[in-house]
This record gives sequence, C-alpha cells and structure tokens, in this order.
Amino acid sequence: MAALGGDGLRLLSVSRPERQPESAALGGPGPGLCCWVSVFSCLSLACSYVGSLYVWKSELPRDHPAVIKRRFTSVLVVSSLSPLCVLLWRELTGIQPGTSLLTLMGFRLEGIFPAALLPLLLTMILFLGPLMQLSMDCPCDLADGLKVVLAPRSWARCLTDMRWLRNQVIAPLTEELVFRACMLPMLAPCTGLGPAVFTCPLFFGVAHFHHIFEQLRFRQSSVGSIFLSAAFQFSYTAVFGAYTAFLFIRTGSGSWTQGPDPSDGASSLCPLRGWRVH
Repeated sequence: MAALGGDGLRLLSVSRPERQPESAALGGPGPGLCCWVSVFSCLSLACSYVGSLYVWKSELPRDHPAVIKRRFTSVLVVSSLSPLCVLLWRELTGIQPGTSLLTLMGFRLEGIFPAALLPLLLTMILFLGPLMQLSMDCPCDLADGLKVVLAPRSWARCLTDMRWLRNQVIAPLTEELVFRACMLPMLAPCTGLGPAVFTCPLFFGVAHFHHIFEQLRFRQSSVGSIFLSAAFQFSYTAVFGAYTAFLFIRTGSGSWTQGPDPSDGASSLCPLRGWRVH
C-alpha cells in the first residue's frame, strides 16, 4: 500500500467533533464549497499525474526505454510534489491544523507490521489463482520455476529492464502515493469513509484512459478493440483501486474519521472543520 501503518485490522472509529462557536461556523466555508475543493484537488492531482507523461515530445512508443526514462523523471517529480496539494487543501478547508502532513497521509510507525503483513498476505491470496494458472501453463515443473524466480541473475535482469521497473516499481509506488495516500484524506471527510472507497478509484480508473490516444496514434489495433480494452482496463483498475482503498482505511492508515452530524447544529460548518485525530 502507498501508506502503511495503523492499528492492524481495526476499523477507524467514528467520533463527533467538538461543537464550535457560531462565529466560527459563520466564518468557515460551507459544506458544498469544501466538497468542491476536495473533488477539484483530486482532479488536479489526477490530471497532473497523467499530464506529466506527455510533457516530453517524442515519436517513439511508450515502451521504448528512452520514453520510459523520461516519464520516470516527470512522474517522480509530480508524485514528490503531490503532498503539497494535500497541504494546500488542508489550509483551504481547515482540516486537522495540528496534524502533520505525513500522519494525515497515513505514514506512521504505529502498527506498521500488521498493517503491512496482513494486506500483503491477502493480496497474495487474491493472485493465487493467476499464479496457479501460470504454473500449469509453464512447461517446466515447480522446482525449476522456483529456481528461475529466485535466481539472482533473473532479478538482475529485471532491475535493468525499463518496462519491468515501470510496471512493478515506479507505477505502483507513485500511483498508491497519489491516488490513495493523497486523495483519500481529501475525499473521506466530504463523502464519508464508505463512499470514498468507491469514489477514489474512479479517478484512478479514468486516469488510465490516456492509453487510448497512444494506441490510436500508433494504430496498435482496431478502434473497437482499443475502446473495449480501455473499458476493461477501467473496470479492473477501479475494482483494484477500491480494494486498496479499503485496505488503506481498514488498517487504520488514515488519521481522519467521520465528519460532523448536522443534528449537532453545525450544518453551516465545513464538514472538514473540527475533526480529531485518534
């Protein structure tokens, strides 16, 4: 996960914020404005992440090593700056003014081992089916396959393969940082924890539509096949994004909880103000 740490498999508790004076309520932005700020911030992050891939003009395909190296640079820059968007969002909405940025994004040492180990085991079980199918289709037996996988030469070859580094290292790390650690803290106070699990992956899924333009540009397939492939990719990236967002929240990575109840008389408050860290 992008941000690991928390209290194991403990669902974040729900608490009511301390009621604020009426003057504070009148001075803060309305709930609608806060939600728009949250959505716009997430949209800006998604557009910046995808847009960074196209700042380099090139006639080469996306799998060319030179193109991959350039995109590594731009994506790493955007990902490194993405926490600043969360910081700006916090200043605009007033959420968690006394909370550190890393804590807000879920980076903490408390409970890091169960929060890292249990999702890892669960994800391994999730991919057990494809791995078994791969082993059945492989002409070599299990022992020979394990020798190849565990051989230092195989790993050295992977570490020099730009496509492997992109698919297995850079893309997962940067995507989890931007689309989970940065977006979920901004969406959860506005939508609630449950809806945020299904809302956040939509940004993640839509961000993969940019592959359509490259496939059409290089005419890698028919138009119908390209759009069908894009729809399928959106589906499974959105589902997997919901899975990782659920793990992020379920392991207690986030420091945020449920927002204020309108029955408390704070309906004019921004739903992001007055939240407490547990």
